[in-house]
Amino acid sequence: MLRWTVIFLVVAIIAAIFGFGGIAAGAASIAKVLFFIFIVLFLISLVAGRKSV
Repeated sequence: MLRWTVIFLVVAIIAAIFGFGGIAAGAASIAKVLFFIFIVLFLISLVAGRKSV
């Protein structure tokens, strides 16, 4: 999941450099959503790992 976030972030940066505003905004918003999903899943796995020990 973190890999997809980084990929969309790179696509957003490249698109912003070349001036494709719509593509950059779309890729950046997807990267943000995937990043927050990754953070939530990471925190859930931390809590679940602590309870099993």
